[in-house]
Amino acid sequence: MLTRREILLSGSAALAVAPFTGALAQTVDSMKFFIPAAPGGGWDQTGRTMEQVLKTTNMVKNIQIENVGGAGGTVGLPRFINMRGQQNTLMIGGMVMVGAIIANKSPVNLTQVTPIARLTGEFEAIVVPAASPHKTMQDLAAALKKDPGAVSWAGGSAGGTDHILVGMIAQAVGVDPRKTSYVAYAGGGPANAAIIGNQVTAGVSGWGEFAEQVKAGRMRVLAVSSDKRIDGIEAPTLKEAGVNVELFNWRGVFAPPGINDAHKQQLIGLVDRMYKSPAWQEEMKKRDWTGIYLAGDAYGAYIKDETVRIEGILKSLGLA
Repeated sequence: MLTRREILLSGSAALAVAPFTGALAQTVDSMKFFIPAAPGGGWDQTGRTMEQVLKTTNMVKNIQIENVGGAGGTVGLPRFINMRGQQNTLMIGGMVMVGAIIANKSPVNLTQVTPIARLTGEFEAIVVPAASPHKTMQDLAAALKKDPGAVSWAGGSAGGTDHILVGMIAQAVGVDPRKTSYVAYAGGGPANAAIIGNQVTAGVSGWGEFAEQVKAGRMRVLAVSSDKRIDGIEAPTLKEAGVNVELFNWRGVFAPPGINDAHKQQLIGLVDRMYKSPAWQEEMKKRDWTGIYLAGDAYGAYIKDETVRIEGILKSLGLA
């Protein structure tokens, strides 16, 4: 039988080996999520889904969410960088921000924040209003080749994933990407309204932002940018439709600069617990998000490689 003192000493030794185990098993009182985009878009959906899961699983008691939209996250990013050293604070971002930083020649970038984890990936979907004369992706591609400027595309901020995909589609069908008519919106809500209202020819975004509108019959999905068909989506891949393009979006979380390594590891541990929880796995399934979890330094290295890749794409498409 161990004495009480021996039990306490053994517990202290365990904490010395794994200093965050006890902290991570406890409920965090409060956190702040900073979302550098308007409500309704993919980052906002990710942040609010995280909020729901963390609270329902009792990992975090209270979460404050702040939205600061504009220019693919480059309006909000300087504000987040100025939160230097703030604990229990996460920013939701992704590929859109990497492209927008390059396209907007932003004076700040993601090397100035602390990478925590990449969470999800999502293929893009191309949709048209329900009343559109374009019944297939081939129809839309033909219209684009005939008169690039007459085909307008609704999507996220300039230089983001949606814009890159439009440029890649144009290039694949033999059209100068710089001749395309791309209409950038600060959030998914305004973009959806423009598509439903027949103010644009087509829309481009992650499937999660269009799924409910397609199911309700207000939009028609023409193609997805995945490498294979996606269960539950009645549409071919772009390659199947004769457009030789694949594109993958990703979303993840970052902490402010200036936090110490111990707190960084605590945040990684919290996000890791959330990601592995049945509640999060169910939300990913429900929202058609693909799990591509990558944490800490490996995520930081991925960000650096991704920046180089996207800069090359933007330059080749005349977007940077």
